[in-house]
Amino acid sequence: MDAADRERLLRTLAQRFAQHPQRHPGVAWADVAARLERRPQALEVLQRMEASGGEPDVIGLPAPSGGVVFCDCAAESPAGRRSLCYDAEARRSRREHAPARSALEMAEEIGVQLLDEAQYLALQTFGEFDLKTSSWLLTPPDIRARGGALYGDRRYGRVFVYHNGAPSYYAARGFRGWLEV
Repeated sequence: MDAADRERLLRTLAQRFAQHPQRHPGVAWADVAARLERRPQALEVLQRMEASGGEPDVIGLPAPSGGVVFCDCAAESPAGRRSLCYDAEARRSRREHAPARSALEMAEEIGVQLLDEAQYLALQTFGEFDLKTSSWLLTPPDIRARGGALYGDRRYGRVFVYHNGAPSYYAARGFRGWLEV
């Protein structure tokens, strides 16, 4: 990432941060910017999140090591990350029309983790997401071992978490990722 791209991304992130204070109460942009200065590789991940339509922003979820959490906050599941099976095993199991990638493979390429069920429900407290789309969620191993995978969306004023066969994919289903900085 060259200096101009870096500055453009930082401006975009700062503007989004300022436009949505309800997502990160008690967090100051100066603190976030300082963290990003110390972790330039995080900017590359955030650029990939942005380029695929994620609109990453800081959200008020507790970070495992005390940092801040960036999450895809696009109103709908990121447009550049849809029509994906859940994981590589599911993708390879398709006999016809297998997508090029899966949600877990693409998340790894971008450098993010999929939201799990609790994180997805928490994200929905910061706004209304996935009113027309749905997002694959990190699935517990016991469900995945049985061939299933979880996804979530918001309909009828409520957030729902459902299951589907992991090999399935839909034009309106993608995934949301998070990154700790």
